[in-house]
Amino acid sequence: MIKAIFIDIDGTLRDSNRNLSARTMETIRKVTEKGILVILCSGRPRKYTEQISRECFASKYIITSSGGNIYDYEQDKILYVNEMNKEAIIKLYEIANSEDVRFIMNVGEGRVVNKVKHPDQEKQLEEDIREFVYKNDVVQCTIADSNFDKIKNLIPKIEKVENVEIKNRHKSLLDAKFKDDKTIFCDIANIDSNKGNAVKKLLEILNIKKEETIAIGDDINDLSMFEQVGYKVAVDNAIDIVKENADEITLSNDEDGVAVFLDKMLKEMEEN
Repeated sequence: MIKAIFIDIDGTLRDSNRNLSARTMETIRKVTEKGILVILCSGRPRKYTEQISRECFASKYIITSSGGNIYDYEQDKILYVNEMNKEAIIKLYEIANSEDVRFIMNVGEGRVVNKVKHPDQEKQLEEDIREFVYKNDVVQCTIADSNFDKIKNLIPKIEKVENVEIKNRHKSLLDAKFKDDKTIFCDIANIDSNKGNAVKKLLEILNIKKEETIAIGDDINDLSMFEQVGYKVAVDNAIDIVKENADEITLSNDEDGVAVFLDKMLKEMEEN
């Protein structure tokens, strides 16, 4: 009996234009009506992930910042947080500023940045970086720019920063067949912070067994999530290593791959 399904957002749940299809939302609603928890797992901050979760009728539990935070938004309760190493954040900030690229910190429910691009989602950093990080709990940082080469050339510097590691990066940085689009990025967090550890922690809290769970994903940061569930599903647009580690490959995110898999699962449940 499946009790929980963990689903990545960008590249998996939503299409390439970052839209949720009506079919996807309706199918998730049907799944939750069966008493199955649909838990969104994203590199996005808390407020953003909660918005998508509510929109698609998923559960009150969300895993955000690539596993740095578990939140129950109905109870307004943080269930788990993995605060980043503060000296590492300062070094990462200096790396980003050296090349005049965006530096994004997931703090609380939103983001604080050196350059505001999305005023509805971000706040401008208005104080010294050292003062800020020692007053706030940052769970993930992102270095981003529209220039592919800039971000690619910064990766060796990022990898030298102690106590943290790159958790996810734009697919074009991993596989040449994926084109670089508007924003090339690297998500960075503590070494022990990942979606998989957060999934394991939440399953312990909810007293759900590994074999009672499913995960659906597309990117490198979904591999740790795969390790903690009983059944692994990749969308067809996933990078090769994710497909290789999946038990099943559904259609792409532009073909309602998540809904196709969930509809099939529901049909099998009814037949049994």
